[in-house]
Amino acid sequence: MATIFTKIISGEIPSYKIAEDENYLAFLDISPLAIGHTLVIPKKEIDYIFNIDDSLLAGLHVFSKKVAKAVEKAIPCKRIGVAVIGLEVPHAHIHLIPLQTVQDINFSHPKMVVSKEVLEETAAKIRAQL
Repeated sequence: MATIFTKIISGEIPSYKIAEDENYLAFLDISPLAIGHTLVIPKKEIDYIFNIDDSLLAGLHVFSKKVAKAVEKAIPCKRIGVAVIGLEVPHAHIHLIPLQTVQDINFSHPKMVVSKEVLEETAAKIRAQL
């Protein structure tokens, strides 16, 4: 059965896309820890990040780096935090989270509720930095 991320890739579920190529997709988390919280995924549906073949995994990190640099330029922050949890959706993904403090990447904190307008504006700001 297709994951929610596979449905985003296919366009069945709308998303706030940041960047895309033939192998990878980056889009905003709709329940972020911080404004600009972005998810980066391989288009190939693989549950566990360490089951991704080496070349696709390396490419995922290089693609994530490009996206992280754009997020950092668009969203005022000290750094971009990187997390791979792997339990939320059975499709490998990397979280890129704008940080002011280490507490900003605490996944036990409540998620933000962000309007469609703010998500659209944030995605446009980040895309403009690519």
